[in-house]
Amino acid sequence: MKQYFPIIFFIIFISILIAANIYLTRRFNWFFNIENTKILYAVFPPLTLLMFFGVLPLSNTTNSLGSFVYMFSAITMGVVLYLVLSVMLVDIIKLFTNFSPKIYGFSAIILTAIISLGGILNSWNIQVTQQEIAIKGISSEIRVMHLSDIHIGHFRGKNFLQKIVDKTNKQNVDVVFITGDLFDGKINLTMDDLAPLTQLNSPVYFVEGNHDNYSGVQTIKKYLRETGVTVLENEVTHFSELQIIGLNHLRADNKSFNMHANGAGPTIQNVLPTLNIFKGKPTVLLHHSPDGIKYANKHGVDLYLAGHTHGGQLFPVKYIANLMFAYNKGLHNFNGTQIFVSQGVGTFGPPMRVGTKSEIVLLKLKPQ
Repeated sequence: MKQYFPIIFFIIFISILIAANIYLTRRFNWFFNIENTKILYAVFPPLTLLMFFGVLPLSNTTNSLGSFVYMFSAITMGVVLYLVLSVMLVDIIKLFTNFSPKIYGFSAIILTAIISLGGILNSWNIQVTQQEIAIKGISSEIRVMHLSDIHIGHFRGKNFLQKIVDKTNKQNVDVVFITGDLFDGKINLTMDDLAPLTQLNSPVYFVEGNHDNYSGVQTIKKYLRETGVTVLENEVTHFSELQIIGLNHLRADNKSFNMHANGAGPTIQNVLPTLNIFKGKPTVLLHHSPDGIKYANKHGVDLYLAGHTHGGQLFPVKYIANLMFAYNKGLHNFNGTQIFVSQGVGTFGPPMRVGTKSEIVLLKLKPQ
């Protein structure tokens, strides 16, 4: 059944898009008394097509024009989402009020603009989330900065990374863990864009994410190593009193469906037994997505750090993300293995955050 999930999802998604186009066309026809509906059908469907053919094929373009089309298309995604929701809200309000159609139409447009602009501004507001976690076996506090989903690409580059580094250094941390999706495209994939990482005052450990794979993961890892970052690829290392397991982006097991991980490759279930893991030593596992925690628990992992979900990034998508992921954001406990899922500091697709935040996470690991 799981092999049909992409087809089922695609059919449902396309059906929703077609319905949204028809809905917007009819409502704007009523709002502004546009007699020729062909004009509206010449606006909304092309915008929908642009959202896909402008984003997916151009995600790795390094051409200036291609980058502009990508950014316009990605912003359009968010704007159209909130246009549909704003029109729906106006329709509900219309049940209890009696204004002219134009008032409702302009109200929907203004509301869309406010939410979209607010979402863009919010996505650039980097917040420091603090979380205390008790860990067995450590003798003193270890301050960890957990970074995830920075998404350097068309919208974000060196300056954004510099802000993250500056905020990290101000927290006086002992170690930095980056759990994937450092990049979101090749346009800013250069050593110069990664230069701010050399200013971090503590050791840095990195594991890959699915977008790093799309962007050129071997080049990313090469640059990171030259920058002084420790890249972990299905291996174990040690920092202070911590044992650190770093995994590539893997499916949980052969029965799990994950459209972002290699369907024929290794899994968390079969990789962990091959590693030289010392049971009983305080252990932190780094993996991009919050999958396979039962296998981490089986191997004595105390803390599992992940990202990938963005916390859903946008309202109401964040509620869908809650259904898709057992652990969507924040701290949870699975039979003694604690898992913290970061909402991430960057964005994918629309450079917006509505109902979520762009966070870097200061974890204060305390002796239990």
